[in-house]
Amino acid sequence: MKKYYKKFALALFAAGLMIGAPYIKTPCDCGANLPLIFPGAILGCSGEKNSTSSDNSSNQTVAVEKANQNEVDVKSTEKTEIKVTFVELGSVNCVPCRMMEPVLDEVKKKYAGQVKVLFYDVWTPEGREEGYKYNIRVIPTQVFLDKDGKEYFRHEGFFPFEEVDKILKQKGVK
Repeated sequence: MKKYYKKFALALFAAGLMIGAPYIKTPCDCGANLPLIFPGAILGCSGEKNSTSSDNSSNQTVAVEKANQNEVDVKSTEKTEIKVTFVELGSVNCVPCRMMEPVLDEVKKKYAGQVKVLFYDVWTPEGREEGYKYNIRVIPTQVFLDKDGKEYFRHEGFFPFEEVDKILKQKGVK
């Protein structure tokens, strides 16, 4: 009888963990507080703090500054026709997300006036809302919107410029 009781107790405990998993938060070494259902390995978190800063609040400031810079870039290019909006959802603490920065910069330079590039740090309160809006599962996630704001392509993980270029050209970006 004790043998079955132990198995039943273990099964009940495991079921409780599965039901409660979305509500359990686990702190990551980089300062992010991630839901257990999204462990850092899946999200691409390096587990390291940003070497240029010692706390997460300065990372949030960097993300907000990048978002504000993107808004300024958009305002200056709105006079021409924006054919595609390229939304990058990631974090400044995520290694694959940081690898996407040169790709974003190259898209901004090559397709200025045709492509609106936005970056949201989903580990900040402001960016988290965008993560929910686009229903992301992992970071980095790239979402491509046409000129009407409808999603026409999505990619998860690192996305090299050559592949991004092909996706942008589908909507007539030259």
